[in-house]
Amino acid sequence: MLGYDSHPNVRTPGLGSNGLGGIPGGKPAYSFHMNGEGQLQPVPFPTDALIGPGIPRHARQINTLNHGEVVCAVTISNPTKYVYTGGKGCVKVWDISQPGSKVPVSQLDCLQRDNYIRSVKLLPDGRTLIVGGEASNLSIWDLVSPTPRIKAELTSNAPACYALAISPDTKEVALRVSHSSLMSSDRMKPRSGDWVVTINFLYATSITSLSIGSSVCFSCCSDGNIAVWDLHNQTLVRQFQGHTDGASCIDISADGTKLWTGGLDSTVRSWDLREGRQLQQHDFSSQIFSLGYCPTGEWLAVGMENSNVEVLHAAKSDKYQLHLHESCVLSLRFAACGKWFVSTGKDNLLNAWRTPYGASIFQVGHFSPEVVRSKESSSVLSCDISADDKYIVTGSGDKKATVYEVIY
Repeated sequence: MLGYDSHPNVRTPGLGSNGLGGIPGGKPAYSFHMNGEGQLQPVPFPTDALIGPGIPRHARQINTLNHGEVVCAVTISNPTKYVYTGGKGCVKVWDISQPGSKVPVSQLDCLQRDNYIRSVKLLPDGRTLIVGGEASNLSIWDLVSPTPRIKAELTSNAPACYALAISPDTKEVALRVSHSSLMSSDRMKPRSGDWVVTINFLYATSITSLSIGSSVCFSCCSDGNIAVWDLHNQTLVRQFQGHTDGASCIDISADGTKLWTGGLDSTVRSWDLREGRQLQQHDFSSQIFSLGYCPTGEWLAVGMENSNVEVLHAAKSDKYQLHLHESCVLSLRFAACGKWFVSTGKDNLLNAWRTPYGASIFQVGHFSPEVVRSKESSSVLSCDISADDKYIVTGSGDKKATVYEVIY
């Protein structure tokens, strides 16, 4: 089975009606492998590309959450019960565990009324929500109170936050921060409980190695910097500098040691969190709007302004280029199993892809009849997949979020 599109109305930009190099049957290729010399070849998919344990068959719409404003950010609780949708000025909380029509169970007023929420992230224990958007401050919300309440704000020098990442649960993230910044106050003293901060002074290098357990937030700033926050002490502990335009998207490796960021400067960069330095830089011909790092390692998927999805090997020159979106790719998310990922775009589409070579598992709006009825009617700006890989949530420009059940 080759990487051909079974839906000839979807054309690969710039490749003509027959895709690359004349495709049998007139159906354009949509998945290409790029070798070390930069040559593109259609991908011969393995026979088990679309079958086997953990590979979905399609997705079925089960809920519509009428937020009332454009939904720029979504996230799902673990276990699957609540969906958080971010729009203008506020985050709404929905209980999707009960059948019937949905109304929000809570509303978190985070920003000024006309400022959009751009990212919402739950801490691994599900008790705290971090919210960022078109403002210089991030807000930290306590979700275990009788009603959610804001318990702190983090203020940066940048006017906006485009994306957030949280250090993985039960992992220790080691950061290197300037000696002087720590000595300026006692804010980094070790505390008892779950949020433990340990400091070892390395006098020879004037650098401090800071180990933080499950308490680090990374924010992509509109000035291109990546801010690193100690959530327990509510302080900025360092910034990664490198992007020359806004940092738009971010993901962290499952072991908590490496960070990946994409930017409006058309670069993707990886950062060593233990050494506090940039490891790699990948240059593209298009702005980067979304990315995700495979939970099982090795592969990074990147969504671009030019409608392409590219899947890069973290250590080799192997790369796949996927052409099914018809406009810019606005969000991207890997399933927890790592076997597949989804991307959404300005073209109103939700695509599910096989890792890493990009066989199209399903496409909301273009595949089976039950999926066609759930076609998004506006740009799909955000997405998330539940921790058990059973549900997908999208946020769209038509002021709603949509919940899909993943069918295996």
